[in-house]
Amino acid sequence: MRNFDTLTEREVIALAISLEEEDERTYADYAEGLHQNFPASAAVFDGMRQEEIGHRQRLMKLYKEKYGDHIPFIRRQDVKGFVERSSVWMRGPLRLEAVRKQAAAMEIESRRFYERAAMRTQDVNLRRLFDDLAQEERGHEDRAEELEKEKLSGGAREQEAEASRRLFVLQIVQPGLAGLMDGSVSTLAPVFAAAFATHKPWDAFVVGLAASIGAGISMGFAEALSDDGSLTGRGHPWVRGAICGLMTALGGIGHTLPFLIPDFRAALTAAAVVVIVELGVISWIRHRYMETPAWSAALQVGLGGVLVFATGVLIGSS
Repeated sequence: MRNFDTLTEREVIALAISLEEEDERTYADYAEGLHQNFPASAAVFDGMRQEEIGHRQRLMKLYKEKYGDHIPFIRRQDVKGFVERSSVWMRGPLRLEAVRKQAAAMEIESRRFYERAAMRTQDVNLRRLFDDLAQEERGHEDRAEELEKEKLSGGAREQEAEASRRLFVLQIVQPGLAGLMDGSVSTLAPVFAAAFATHKPWDAFVVGLAASIGAGISMGFAEALSDDGSLTGRGHPWVRGAICGLMTALGGIGHTLPFLIPDFRAALTAAAVVVIVELGVISWIRHRYMETPAWSAALQVGLGGVLVFATGVLIGSS
């Protein structure tokens, strides 16, 4: 990799052309990736792509006037100091807010590049062009806002907000809730069975820890292998699997940790309180994100929890 300060003016212009082409194609990928769920925002990024095309054409015109038709192929990864970006095609379904933040970071990086390039060039025309491009990159945020006002008018913004919420529920909340419910409810029986069978908090803790981790691994793989998300829109399978597995383990470990208390009765009381809190949280999530009536969510989750808890107590006491 080369240091930026070692580049000649010709190489700096060639690098700028390459950067503008990369940004143009990135915005095109954003527009393509968002058009199905967020068509208005896709139009915003298509407008920003047009801006980058204009920048590249101005740079190429000046380059050809000074150096001829051949432009060296210098990429961002050939020069030190640039922030690494993951390619759009390597990501799962694009999240709107994440894309907008990445676009803002791209504009900041481009502005700083042109400001630094303008400071080190001796050519008046080239310095003027770099200064102009730096100002335009600075104004891209305003331009994006103008495009949003133009494209996200009427009910489009509300529709995209609702689409974003639905994707969040589908890709994050649902696998997380499934894991939390499984971890919180299914591990009640082995944990409390071990507690009542041995009256030793440490034995209950070991059983609960093993059950929680085992359930987390099982649920994580089951969710990841259920579908690839290409048809259901549920997102990247391994991301869903990781969320589901972690929440499953967390749900089980929550009421397992109190059994680290040496006193059996104190540990049992603390674990029962944690179980009530866990079931309350699950009921709230179902009501908040799955639009389940509050009383119905509480009844369903509470009934399931009571039945599994009673099973563990009966087996452990027998």
